[in-house]
Amino acid sequence: MALLPFHHPAITEAGCDEAGRGCLAGPVFASAVILPKDFSHPVLNDSKQLAENQRDQLRHVIEQEAIAWAVAQVDAGEIDRINILKASFLAMHRALEALRQHPEFILVDGNRFTAYAGIPHLCVVKGDGKYAAIAAASVLAKTHRDAFMLKLHEAFPYYDWHSNKGYPTEAHREAIRKHGISPYHRKSFRLLPQGEQMRLF
Repeated sequence: MALLPFHHPAITEAGCDEAGRGCLAGPVFASAVILPKDFSHPVLNDSKQLAENQRDQLRHVIEQEAIAWAVAQVDAGEIDRINILKASFLAMHRALEALRQHPEFILVDGNRFTAYAGIPHLCVVKGDGKYAAIAAASVLAKTHRDAFMLKLHEAFPYYDWHSNKGYPTEAHREAIRKHGISPYHRKSFRLLPQGEQMRLF
């Protein structure tokens, strides 16, 4: 199914999406993207449906052709203080604030959002597979976060972050059992199954 170009074709729309909400470690990233009215790309889709090389190629296309784009993050400490849902909204707000052109309408992936700067918005469940601007935001959030986790992997190679990107794989949890947690782990998350003890890094 082809992605919809816009919800309101006559006004400037930004798509928003996040990446890393379900991870045990690392920041949650979000992106906001304003696409040209004539933008289209045959591969663009929900970033989770794309191969890594497709996402990487699309990142360059989006960053070159978008009217405006921005990526922002909220780190593990902030996530622990305010909770992951609020942190996801905060990351989206930071991305919107960083846009060089402010939108008149915001398309958000998901079913909830905290209003930003009085700009009207629409929450779209699975919106990254429906609207091109949300799909573009999902690609940027995912690729920027993956690149961040690859850098962290160099400092903490035993967590396998180059492969799992901080998600709760068994290899990741086994490394937590063996090495304890890093400064980048989300202490408010259940890092190990209930009843298991863990130690600080």
